[in-house]
This record gives sequence, C-alpha cells and structure tokens, in this order.
Amino acid sequence: MNLNKKISSILLAAYGSFSVVEVLTDKLLYWFPLYYHMKFAFLVWLQLPTTDGARQLYMNHLRPFLRRHQSRLDQIVGFLYDEMVKFVSNHQGEIQFARKFFMKILASANYMVQEIVHPGRRQTSGAAIEGPPQHGETSESGESEDEE
Repeated sequence: MNLNKKISSILLAAYGSFSVVEVLTDKLLYWFPLYYHMKFAFLVWLQLPTTDGARQLYMNHLRPFLRRHQSRLDQIVGFLYDEMVKFVSNHQGEIQFARKFFMKILASANYMVQEIVHPGRRQTSGAAIEGPPQHGETSESGESEDEE
C-alpha cells in the first residue's frame, strides 16, 4: 500500500470513529462553551500533516481497541450482514417498487430542470407523436395552410 492510501485510510478510520462518538455525544456536549470551536480545532489537528493527528489517534487508541475487540466486532458485522440479506430478500417487491418510483421522480425532475434551463425546447424521443402543425407554419410547398 502506498503512503497516500495508508494516510487516507488512517484519516478515514479516525474521522469515522470521531463521527460515531459525535453522534452519541453531540446532544450532550453542544451546550458547552466553545464546543464547536474545539470540535473544529480537533478536526484541523486530525487532518494537518504537520501534526499527524490522525495517525497518533489511530495508533495510540483506535488500533489497540479494534485489535482487542476484533472477534466480537467480526461477529457483529456478520450478524448485521445476514440480517440485511434476509431483509432485502424478504422485501424484494417493495424495493423494486421504490426503485421504479424513485426513477420516475428523477425523470420528472430532469424534465423540469430541462424546461427551466432550455425553456420552449421540447425533448423528443423518436417515438413521440407530433401534434398538428400550428397556424402560420408552412407546408411542404412553401405556402401557409391558411392561404389554401
């Protein structure tokens, strides 16, 4: 593993564990004075290459914890994976419905955005049926239909 990938992995592990702790403690700690300033300073310390904070946190705290609890964490991940497989297989119909529904919403949103970005321009797929020509449009002979 090259150095950049190793540093990125350590930073990701440190930031991920920080995020888990933050979810559990944020509601209790947010009212402390300067909480958000300290949180920001911690995140800067974590990411700065000169301080190497992520590596220090990982090597001194996170890695020993993960090694000590590896077998239990593997059991938990295996259990969660099995439960997720059961859930997905039992709810296949609902998942397909939600997927189709979501895709229709995305198609409608795309159409609406195209109308905003390019007003008046209609998107035509080859199968669209064109309406009758509008008044004032010329026929093939070059004359307008009103003049016939």
